[in-house]
Amino acid sequence: MKKIVNIFLIFLIPFVSVSQNGDINLLRKINGSYTTSGGHFFQFITDTDDPVTFGFPGVLLIKGLATKNKTDLWNSTEMLSTSLFSSLLVFGFKSTIKRDRPFITYPEITKHTHGGSYSMPSGHTSICFATATAVSLIYPKWYVIAPMYTWASLVGYSRMYLGVHYPSDIVAGAIVGSGSAIGTHYLFKYIKKKVEQKKSHEKL
Repeated sequence: MKKIVNIFLIFLIPFVSVSQNGDINLLRKINGSYTTSGGHFFQFITDTDDPVTFGFPGVLLIKGLATKNKTDLWNSTEMLSTSLFSSLLVFGFKSTIKRDRPFITYPEITKHTHGGSYSMPSGHTSICFATATAVSLIYPKWYVIAPMYTWASLVGYSRMYLGVHYPSDIVAGAIVGSGSAIGTHYLFKYIKKKVEQKKSHEKL
């Protein structure tokens, strides 16, 4: 896991070292546009991370068990594995980079929601992009891809609007989440291929 974190850090360094003025100025504009109605909407959006992330594979798991559909069971396991992998990477990056939240460094940034540990990368954004990418790879249809990435992007925006993440945290989270999903997807394709090959040999 440490090696994986170090490899990803190579790609994240440009976002960590991005002009702090540009990063905070964009956040000031987004966070400064806060309204009560907007706050309620984006709080709702930010709170959808776990229900969607775990609800989607949960429904597939129940359906797969009820109908003995192995494809649904595989897909459910892949989605859950993606979320776990993404979460482990986020924990590793946060512990390594140790970037303070924007409302701690800049008093003019108002915190409107929960946000406790280190800032980079955004955990909400990472797990949502991990889910969106995993679902899109498994069900590659435009009517699946479009709403999934729209949802993930709105969650990322909500974290800035509510004052708990820099824009670069969101970009980094999207990269970590999407990368986790792609890596997990091809790992599962390899495992399924090996399983099918084993079954074919057993039949001979």
